[in-house]
Amino acid sequence: MSISYKKEEWLKKMKAEMREYSGIKNDFALPKITKVVINTGIGRLVVASKNSQELIEKISKELALITGQKPSFRTAKKSISSFKTREGMTIGLKITLRGKRMEDFIFKFINLVLPRIRDFWGIPLTHIDEKGNLNYGIKEHNVFLESNKEQNIPPFGLEVSFSVKAKNREQAIKLYQAWGFPLRQEDEK
Repeated sequence: MSISYKKEEWLKKMKAEMREYSGIKNDFALPKITKVVINTGIGRLVVASKNSQELIEKISKELALITGQKPSFRTAKKSISSFKTREGMTIGLKITLRGKRMEDFIFKFINLVLPRIRDFWGIPLTHIDEKGNLNYGIKEHNVFLESNKEQNIPPFGLEVSFSVKAKNREQAIKLYQAWGFPLRQEDEK
């Protein structure tokens, strides 16, 4: 049984569950995840590196392996001497995933990456904002199976943001549960 077959079955089950919960019969009107944005800040790594351009290229290739898409570079808008950054210096990388690449990344994120995170007890509901978007930070990129341990890349963190189209936060939480996100059920204050 291939991974793509499992993913298709999983998507059918998720849509059926959301149809039953919301009472919406049209698939296009169902709540859905519209995009996934992966960000990483590499400013401190670039400043500490002797050959910063080579390090940026290595990190860019690493992110391309992880997501299946080449990242776009984010540059500093102004110079800040206390951070040792100069205007125009690359200090971050960003990737926006949609469609099939997004679905593949979500499937991989839930089933392969989250179980590899040390001391992971689920995603707290406080990581979901009032519009239903989920933001989760990963401290080290090494939890991804595609990361190349042979290259001398210092560990860097990632921020993964899931943007949804939903009517309210409760509908978005139900959508994440239907996808299979391991949400931590706790009392919200």
